[in-house]
Formats: sequence, C-alpha cells, structure tokens
Amino acid sequence: MNFIKSKIEGVYIIEPKVFGDQRGYFFESFSYRDFCKGIGKREGEVPPFVQDNQSMSTYGVVRGLHFQRAPYQQGKLVRVVKGIVLDVVLDLRPDSPTFGKYEAVELSDENFRQLYLPRGMAHGFSVLSDEAVLQYKCDNYYAPDYEDGIAWNDPQLAIDWRIPPQEAIISAKDSARQSYLQFTSKISSHSVV
Repeated sequence: MNFIKSKIEGVYIIEPKVFGDQRGYFFESFSYRDFCKGIGKREGEVPPFVQDNQSMSTYGVVRGLHFQRAPYQQGKLVRVVKGIVLDVVLDLRPDSPTFGKYEAVELSDENFRQLYLPRGMAHGFSVLSDEAVLQYKCDNYYAPDYEDGIAWNDPQLAIDWRIPPQEAIISAKDSARQSYLQFTSKISSHSVV
C-alpha cells in the first residue's frame, strides 16, 4: 500500500496495490500491521477499529460535516465500493498546525483510494455519481449523545462540494448544524473534540 500524507497533519490518502487480470481484480483493503507502519506508528499505538459502517446515497447527497465530541471521538478509514464521492475532512484539533483547514479527496470504485482521518476531525462527503456506497471503519463506537457537526455550507469554510448548491440533498439534521464560528467559540470555554 502507498500512504500519501495529506496537507492535514495525520490524514493519509491510501492507495492499495491492485492485482487485476481477465477475471477481475484483487486487493488487500486493510491490514492492521501495514496500516500502522504506513502512518508511522507501532502496532498498539493506534487504536484498533471496532466498528464498520456502510452507507448508500444518490447523486447530490451531501452528508456532514460530522464528528463526535470528547471522549468519544472517532478515527475513520473511509473507502468507496461503488461510485464516486468527494470526501472531506476538517481539522478540529485546536492544538494542530492545520486547525480549521480541510482536505477534499475524490474516492471511487475505480481509483480504490482510501482516506484515513484520526480522531479530532469532522468528516463529510458529496456523491458525484448516480449512486455511491461507502464503507468506513471507526476506532470508537457510535455515541449518539456526543454526536455533533458543522454546517456543510459554512461560508467561512467555503468548501466546494462539486455539487451545485441548489441540487444538494441535505438531511434536516445537517441543515440545522452550527456554523464554524459557533463551534470555535465553544473551544475557548471547554474541550469539545
């Protein structure tokens, strides 16, 4: 596997080695040993993944920007098994040199790329194909009482989701998310991520 550092500290784009022939293809999508080595950690230094999730969405759906507050933050390893998405990660770690910066990476069933985001990040994606199926591993369990988010269309972040805003399909919950400014104002009073 090829591990590419993104512009966000601790976030990696992972390209597996794909072996193809006339029958189709094969690739190893995850190995804890190789994963730890690829992100520069020893086995045991990286929390193991404890939950796998899968979602299906149609063109124009934008999900995010989601995160869980402390102490239930989640690191994630995201991949697309069908279709094309623009996957977005936003650094919410106040002590990080890339705090408030985001990275957008196209993931698809053709490029086989995966995106690893450590704890302390918000995550979202937009669906660029007719349909997309995502699978992602989480290193902490879902904790509904600690679920939070930032508005997908926050003007300060100005994320280009590559979907015309009038065509974006947003859940009621995501439509009511706080602004980035509201989020950052909470940081000074207590730790939220």
